[in-house]
Amino acid sequence: MPLLADLVCDRYDRAMLTRRRCAPELMDDSDVDPAQLERSLRFIRTVNRRLGGTSAALGHLKRWSGNWSGEGPICIIDIGTGSADIPLAIAGWAARVGKCVRITAVDSHPTTLALARLHVGGCAEINLVQADALRLMDRFEPGEFDYAHAGMFLHHLDDLEVMTVLRIMDRLSSRGIIWNDLVRGTVEKVAVRLLTLAAGPVARHDAIVSVNAGFTKREAIDLAGRVGLPRIAYRRHLFGRFTLVSCKA
Repeated sequence: MPLLADLVCDRYDRAMLTRRRCAPELMDDSDVDPAQLERSLRFIRTVNRRLGGTSAALGHLKRWSGNWSGEGPICIIDIGTGSADIPLAIAGWAARVGKCVRITAVDSHPTTLALARLHVGGCAEINLVQADALRLMDRFEPGEFDYAHAGMFLHHLDDLEVMTVLRIMDRLSSRGIIWNDLVRGTVEKVAVRLLTLAAGPVARHDAIVSVNAGFTKREAIDLAGRVGLPRIAYRRHLFGRFTLVSCKA
């Protein structure tokens, strides 16, 4: 079966579709120091918790949960999960409000996944899986999940890969997707330098790279539109975060 990126290439050449500056992040290196990786993941957890990444994802799920009936658990796939901190927050919220969720948290980096297992502990609602985001259709069935979420992950990818993962998220989910990522702009670049002054070298380097690879509103909407996502809605959040959601009827 051809990779979905190759199918996208039937319609678009490999020229960059945005003005993003993509560069390798140190935490993605297979030889990254585990202690520095753990420090970087801890910094990301703090950013998600305090600067709106976690609340952005939860906000959409809370609104959608009014339509959840009691026929069974709501199944969510979280792509590029990192510490699985957002899945853990989703599971905690669901338990508090009496909702049943099952979350498949996917990451391709084995050390990151090992650290995620320590962070998640014994949370039965989360299943951690090592897998390549570009190959998820080889592992899961279309519509196997109700929702697909990607938090601060797609900026790691070039434009063609972003469109590929968005298409995969759309195919895997039966109800909708949440793209939860970074806004690229001058203010955000200054802010991230200030926020990472006390962070480790991996976090400092990767934070700058991440913002340079973030997305403007026009770019995010354009990329989502090019792969035909239905009913797109973009929302800007505080502290340089945005969500783009696509809901199916």
